[in-house]
Amino acid sequence: MKLVVGLGNPGEKYKDTWHNVGFMVIDAIIKTLTVSPHIEKKLDSLIFYHHASQTVFARPQTFMNSSGVSVKKLLVHFKIKLPNMWVIHDDLDLVLGSYKIQKGKGPREHGGLLSIYEKLETKNFWHVRIGVDNRTNNKEQRTRGEEYVLQNFTDEEKSTIDVVVGNVVKDLIRRFTD
Repeated sequence: MKLVVGLGNPGEKYKDTWHNVGFMVIDAIIKTLTVSPHIEKKLDSLIFYHHASQTVFARPQTFMNSSGVSVKKLLVHFKIKLPNMWVIHDDLDLVLGSYKIQKGKGPREHGGLLSIYEKLETKNFWHVRIGVDNRTNNKEQRTRGEEYVLQNFTDEEKSTIDVVVGNVVKDLIRRFTD
């Protein structure tokens, strides 16, 4: 069994922010695959199960910086081993329009990942890193990362994100259904 977790913040206020690209990927995956939706209060997550690939897709309903609480509950409940876990998240170390899938490697700073690292006591799982940095290179005018990831994207940026999300979805579905 595999676990794919999309990180984000619950609620309408955060829907179109950089920090919610993980949720956007999960939403796109469940539109593509036939999945069984399930809300599991005790796991603090919205859960979608794809029977054919035996994959659990999850959107933690804790806020980003408490993601580790949900992720640990999911791993324990479904008895999933770390090599079979993918965490999808925004990454300010990558430019907007790019993504990387790497084992054990994430951005320099990310509150959601720090929470997961703390709860699991490891970084040794798959990171699906979605580039979101579209800030100016001028350090004096550059928005701080903590503020930037909670901003809504422009229509142009949303178009770019939609393309990347589509590419990530194709990549992940290929990995899980081959």
